[in-house]
Amino acid sequence: MDLELKGKNALVTGSSKGIGYAIATLLHKEGCNVTINGRNSETLKKIIMSFKERMHYCAADVTSIDDCNTLIKETNSRWGSIDILVCNVGSGISVNPGDENFEEWQKVFSNNFYSAVNVIEAAKNELSKTHGSIVCISSIAGMESSGAPVTYSVAKTALNAYIKNISRPLAKLGIRINAVVPGNIIFESSVWARKLAENPLDVEKMLKNEVPMQRFGKPEEIANFVAFLCSQKSSFATGSMFVVDGGQTRS
Repeated sequence: MDLELKGKNALVTGSSKGIGYAIATLLHKEGCNVTINGRNSETLKKIIMSFKERMHYCAADVTSIDDCNTLIKETNSRWGSIDILVCNVGSGISVNPGDENFEEWQKVFSNNFYSAVNVIEAAKNELSKTHGSIVCISSIAGMESSGAPVTYSVAKTALNAYIKNISRPLAKLGIRINAVVPGNIIFESSVWARKLAENPLDVEKMLKNEVPMQRFGKPEEIANFVAFLCSQKSSFATGSMFVVDGGQTRS
C-alpha cells in the first residue's frame, strides 16, 4: 500500500534507538523528510550519517518546555512545515509497587506524560497549518493491570485519557491524534533484552502464559502501525488507542 507520505515533514521524539528509530527509519523509507530527536547530539549525528538525504537531527529534552519550543522551531526551520509528530519518549523503569515517593512520581510522569504533552503544545500551531497528524506511543500498562510499576501504569493511563480528550479540540484545528499501544517489544538495550539475558526461563514462561502469540513484538511491527496512522489512509481515525500486543490484554 502506498501511504502517500512522500514529501511530508516528520518529527519523531526519542528516536535514537528501539521503537523510535524504527519509526523514523520507516517514515524516511516512505519518502518523508525526518527530524530525529534525543538528548545526545553525538549519538544523533552518527545516526544520520547512514542516511544520504532527508534526515535531520535536533538534540532536546522533551520534558523541558523550553527545549520543546526549540525543537519545533528548528524542525520547522529545516523543513518549512511539520506534517507529522510522533511522541515516542518514555521509560518503564521505576520503583517496586509500594516504594513510590513524590520525586519518583514527578520523574515518571515527566518521562511518560509531559514528554508528549509538552511537545504537542509546542507543535500545535504548526500542525494546524498542515492539518497534521500526531501519534503517541503508549503501553498496555495504561490499559489494565500488567505487573508494571505503578507510576508507569498511571502515567500511561493519563496519557491515554489525554489523547482521547484532547482529540476533540485538536480536531477543530484540523489535527488528528491517536496512540499505538504496544505490548512487550524487544530490541537491543531494551528492558526485555536485559531480562531475557538474566533469566530466560522466567521470560519464556511469561510469554507462554500471558501472550497468545508466545513471542515478543518487534519495533518494526509498531512502526508499521504508526506510519499508517500518520497517513491519510487513516483520515477518519482520531482519539483512538490501537493495541499491538500479540493478544496479551484481556479487556
